[in-house]
Amino acid sequence: MKYRTVLLFGAPGAGKGTQGKIIGNIPGFFHCASGDLFRNLPVDSSMGRLFLEYSSHGKLVPDEPTIELWRQFIEDITRQGRFHPERDVLVLDGIPRNLRQAEMLRAVLDVRAVIYLHCADFKKMVHRMQTRALKENRLDDANLAVIRNRLKVYEKETKPVLNFYGRKLVHDVDSILSPVKVLARVLRVLDKI
Repeated sequence: MKYRTVLLFGAPGAGKGTQGKIIGNIPGFFHCASGDLFRNLPVDSSMGRLFLEYSSHGKLVPDEPTIELWRQFIEDITRQGRFHPERDVLVLDGIPRNLRQAEMLRAVLDVRAVIYLHCADFKKMVHRMQTRALKENRLDDANLAVIRNRLKVYEKETKPVLNFYGRKLVHDVDSILSPVKVLARVLRVLDKI
């Protein structure tokens, strides 16, 4: 069975998590943020140490452990009755992060829409990430050099995923707008699917 899926897509600081948390509270939608899965790992676990090693330098965790962590989470929440694949739409944020991950997930995801939250204002994204670092104690968002590297990695490795799904599925939303205006545009896309 393939999961009916909407991808929240965009650079770090574009607002994927903000929108995902709101959408995840709407009946029939389940939000899964891969970054949260990693950040919730015990830091003394092998996977937690792996995440810290990569995220502290603004790099992506290798594909196999990322996909395995995601699969395990989906199986767990399905078993717990929190996610009902037969009726819920899965809203993914932060996965797939590159073309290889998109290919690895092709067999299990029925992607209905890609909501591309784009933000052309570098300073705004940096400010959002540094504010988030303070509020959520996210070390990977605190250092300007790490932020710059994360944005470079996004441009090089993640942004090409948009072409993988094709323009027909991609819906551009300017995330420089207020969260409420962004949400209104996102909800219009979700209403169509």
